Amino acid sequence: MKRRPPRRPPTIDAYLAALPPDQRAALEKLRKTIQAAAPGAEECISYGLPAFRLDGRALVAFGAAAKHCSFFPMSGTAVAAHQADLRAFDTSKGTIRFRPDKPLPATLVRKLVKARIAENEARQQARNRQ
Repeated sequence: MKRRPPRRPPTIDAYLAALPPDQRAALEKLRKTIQAAAPGAEECISYGLPAFRLDGRALVAFGAAAKHCSFFPMSGTAVAAHQADLRAFDTSKGTIRFRPDKPLPATLVRKLVKARIAENEARQQARNRQ
């Protein structure tokens, strides 16, 4: 019987502990890559998924489904802007899906996280000008 993440996990560790080993390993690697790309980001649970916030704003999230893992840049523009880099993956407006045995390359994750940081900073600067 496959374990699934709790409906409302209290922590990212609790979410990951409930996953099958292949998904847990793939998402742990993704988590470490995000932490390295955004060292000031704080971990949280958002919409029931492991996520990261930076300066109080949503940055990225990730999760597991029955047959794949997902990375959520929490921005449709980030996915669209990197569509060429994402050709090998199943994408939708705000989701990048991948198999645990074929994870997202760390360089791509870093690029997406940095793009999200820049996007959040640009939004904040625009708000400050108003």
